[in-house]
Amino acid sequence: MPVSNELLEYQQLDGELRKIEQELASTEEWKKFSQAKKFIDSAQVRLESLDKHAMELRTLRDDLANRAEEMTKTIAEYADLDEILEESGGDISFYKKNAQSLLEKLRNVKGELNKLLSEVNSVSEEFKKLKEQTIAMQKQRKEYNEKFKKLRDARAEEVKNLSAKLDAVSKNIAPPILERYKQKRKERIFPIVVPLKGDFCICGFEFPKYHQSELAGGNVVECENCRRFVYKP
Repeated sequence: MPVSNELLEYQQLDGELRKIEQELASTEEWKKFSQAKKFIDSAQVRLESLDKHAMELRTLRDDLANRAEEMTKTIAEYADLDEILEESGGDISFYKKNAQSLLEKLRNVKGELNKLLSEVNSVSEEFKKLKEQTIAMQKQRKEYNEKFKKLRDARAEEVKNLSAKLDAVSKNIAPPILERYKQKRKERIFPIVVPLKGDFCICGFEFPKYHQSELAGGNVVECENCRRFVYKP
């Protein structure tokens, strides 16, 4: 794949465009906007999870409360058995054992219920706090998005001119080469087209002799280490 003046010119223009992108990305406005957006995106998932968990806990709480209520009613029914059985001469020890067992179960259920109530309150408090933080971040996102748009609009003419020049130069570059260049750009590789310095790529990788021979005639070879396009000046 031969390197062309057009490809190097394209990279030079692209570098100017990249510099503007980096300057905008380093502004406080963009950082504040990004911080708020990132928080909101993650908070939404967490809020949904907390809401679902709270509903599950409330269902368990209601189930335990119903069980405790039923046990309480059953135990209350045993209160009158002493008199009835004494009059009839029946053995009350069996019923006392049952009543004692129910009391023990009731204590356990109430213990579980208290723990569950505490967990419900904890989840509800976390949900409330996260909701308040999310509302605050939504305001921040809106505020700094508007501020960043003003900064971006102030550079819009520069970006437009550079983009027009890039489009013009790109017409003289083979589409497969340009596509590979753009893909590397997305992968945050820059510069993408670099000269061989001695026997080394800009990343420090030593080019094998058989690759160096491929660089003859203005060809470029992809570095095995950093994947940049290397050419021999």
